[in-house]
Amino acid sequence: MTQIYYSRQKELKSLVEKLSIPQQAVIKWNLLDLALTHSTISSTYNYEKLEFVGDAVVRLVAAELLLENYPDCPIGEFAAIRSVLVSDRSLAEIANKYGWNRYLLVSKSAAGDKAGEESRVADSFEAVLAALYLSTKNLQLIRPWLDSHFEQLIAEIRMDPARQNYKAALQEWTQGYYKTLPSYQVHEANKIHGDRGRFFAEVWFKGQKLGVGKGPSIKAAEQAAAKSALDLLQQSGIENITKEGKGKKGMKKD
Repeated sequence: MTQIYYSRQKELKSLVEKLSIPQQAVIKWNLLDLALTHSTISSTYNYEKLEFVGDAVVRLVAAELLLENYPDCPIGEFAAIRSVLVSDRSLAEIANKYGWNRYLLVSKSAAGDKAGEESRVADSFEAVLAALYLSTKNLQLIRPWLDSHFEQLIAEIRMDPARQNYKAALQEWTQGYYKTLPSYQVHEANKIHGDRGRFFAEVWFKGQKLGVGKGPSIKAAEQAAAKSALDLLQQSGIENITKEGKGKKGMKKD
């Protein structure tokens, strides 16, 4: 595609205005159009390759912002925070604030797949970041509007000791004390796509069920179960939770 139809370019300019990008900015409109075209529209002209580049771009933005604002944070905390910033959930939430589905070209059949919407929006968001980066070969069209979203999210993450990644936080605890991982058991309660109780998960450690949770996906249910386990550990303490298991198996804390 060498030209963008007038109506489409009008849509793209509307999005650029929402992003508070200056009108005089040099933008490769064909790339921006490509970044907002799903593979169900075209198997060859779609955002998949740009999304690959955008994944690196969004990580760079997050890393620069963290280094500038929190230079004394340990690298482990940097990694934990960045993992949340660049997650599909976070990126889709930011994108949806701009009415992303209005600009994303997708087939009617794919648009009806609500279960895949978050991933689809997040991937396209990364592709748009790539298009903006490749237009200037720097972050000047990205950071002025994306930083504020990330800064707000960072503040929320830093208030949450689990960094909103409860599975990772629980794993860190079990590895730190016992050099082993918790296990998850998940079953499908129903087959209704998007239902918050579709999947039910249990998290087990040393023969004890530490938490349960439910969610619209396996991943969400496991995160909910891990959060439940962390809440229990915080309330009861390490020794009370593991005492029974240690007594039976004779394991000692490392």
